[in-house]
Amino acid sequence: MSVQYRVVVAKKDERIEGPDDADVVITVPIDVATDDHFDAQIEFMRGRLKASGHTGQLIDVLTSGAAAETISRLASPS
Repeated sequence: MSVQYRVVVAKKDERIEGPDDADVVITVPIDVATDDHFDAQIEFMRGRLKASGHTGQLIDVLTSGAAAETISRLASPS
């Protein structure tokens, strides 16, 4: 399974990690990703973290903590 993460900074400005042909694509605005209490699972349930692809694979990535870790890293200032 492959995952692409997209942190949206502004229109046409995204920080992307993962292959273009990923099985699951996760997109989240930077203001959500940089919140002190960011939790990928909760933000998905709130509808602020968007995803496309197989839902079962998405849930696996969210519950493993891999999504939160990668999104937080992408959202951090370099």
